[in-house]
Amino acid sequence: MTGPSYPAARIVAPTVHAHFERYLQAAREQGKHESDTPQPGLQAIEAIIDAAFWASLRREEGYSPKISLSFLPPEQAGEAMRFERVLPLTPSALTRLAPAVERPGIHLGVWNDAGGLYVWGTTLTIPRFCFVLEVIEPGLLVVKYRRGEEQGKFVNVVVLKGDQIKVVDEQGTSLPDCPALLTSLLGFGSPDSGDGSVNVLVQLAASMRSHGRGGSLLIVPHGSSAWRESIVQPVLYSVEPPFMELAALMMPGAGKENRRMWQEALIDAVEAVAGTTAVDGATVISDRYELLAFGAKIRERAGGKEVETVIVTEPVIGDVATTLHPLQLGGTRHLSAAQFVQNQPDSMALVASQDGRFTVFAWSPCEDKVHAHRVETLLL
Repeated sequence: MTGPSYPAARIVAPTVHAHFERYLQAAREQGKHESDTPQPGLQAIEAIIDAAFWASLRREEGYSPKISLSFLPPEQAGEAMRFERVLPLTPSALTRLAPAVERPGIHLGVWNDAGGLYVWGTTLTIPRFCFVLEVIEPGLLVVKYRRGEEQGKFVNVVVLKGDQIKVVDEQGTSLPDCPALLTSLLGFGSPDSGDGSVNVLVQLAASMRSHGRGGSLLIVPHGSSAWRESIVQPVLYSVEPPFMELAALMMPGAGKENRRMWQEALIDAVEAVAGTTAVDGATVISDRYELLAFGAKIRERAGGKEVETVIVTEPVIGDVATTLHPLQLGGTRHLSAAQFVQNQPDSMALVASQDGRFTVFAWSPCEDKVHAHRVETLLL
């Protein structure tokens, strides 16, 4: 390689560099050990993105590479696997190595010396705020970092798809009428959201998206039965008493005795709840994460108004709100979710499409209509 040749890499490198530098500067001012996390310079960011992009377009024995690159020296990678001879950071080297490292949680370690960037091995452990670049599919890359818990969802900084660049808006929670739960999802990567907190809504959304079948999750107020007026009765899979495992794990004080065991139990509970969304119909949980029903069929509430249009936004810098009919977002699943929120304005609806798109519907008092938040850029 004579130099980066993927134009988006050069365009986005300054934005990525400034983002990580801002977080590290805040860590330095607070005296946190994360301030020692190494960060790549502009040229390194450009070169890593470039190599990963061209590797993503290649195939090895018929498979497209799915890899994760982390910028750090082996000394900071815990119990890492180090190669006897380092590999050059080239598309061909990454493509050949990809089959061995495509499982979740495995990162290829990238570092540099006088000879340039190279791959030194693999690691399962990376420090907070470490630069990570993940290849999702051909031409689709995500720059991200680990925010808090080791097993938690990484925070996305930039999503690159071909010549399309989406920079995640950290201030995506600035809407004046966001429900608290939605604010916690949109503000997952915000500096004000707390360093080590667990965002169960993000984990539920990511799990829903990962099963690939599409699905709907309705979040209704705890202790209220009004949501049943918008559901066809009887519900085939009504849960009585409510399934409380996830709710119990999210209670204040849970996990204090053994954090790792608590994290593993939380992941299992999230998978159990999110898995029910693969069943035809919607899953219903309370805003305290009690599982109430799944396979529920949404209907228009008696005396309710039919939803005609929704406001659509995406938490990326430069996004402009548009007004669309719900069917334009993905089909009948989106239409029924928007209808449910219009009839139950104190509720929310999360909808995963089979193609990976993810939409959160919530009522907007300011606009007096349903607001559809496209959030797949946060979940990749």
